[in-house]
Amino acid sequence: QVQLVESGGGLVQAGGSLRLSCAASGRTLSSYAMGWFRQAPGKERDFVATIIWKSRTTYYADSVKGRFTISSDNAKNTVYLQMNSLKPEDTAVYYCAARGDSRGSVFVVGSRAEYDYWGQGTQVTISS
Repeated sequence: QVQLVESGGGLVQAGGSLRLSCAASGRTLSSYAMGWFRQAPGKERDFVATIIWKSRTTYYADSVKGRFTISSDNAKNTVYLQMNSLKPEDTAVYYCAARGDSRGSVFVVGSRAEYDYWGQGTQVTISS
């Protein structure tokens, strides 16, 4: 099992920045990739970004490309999401997710079903 704990959410004005953290514990060596999803009120949980642990290859949703950066500190088993130029439409609960290594390396990065473990989420609110 892998446990994920997010932190770093909050309230900022449009144009501001936030950095989210996701600390993984438990059987972290079994994680192949970690990602961020977000869910606004009344909407589906959508893909934001993913990073592959070993190669550090990153993937982003079109809506955040150029504004958000996902990174990892493998020694700390922590993934970060640096969010810049924030917009009111970025307001959502942000969830960290991990994909188990045993599931293989070929997967649809934007699909919730491809991830095995989820954090509890952290609220991000952007005021206009």
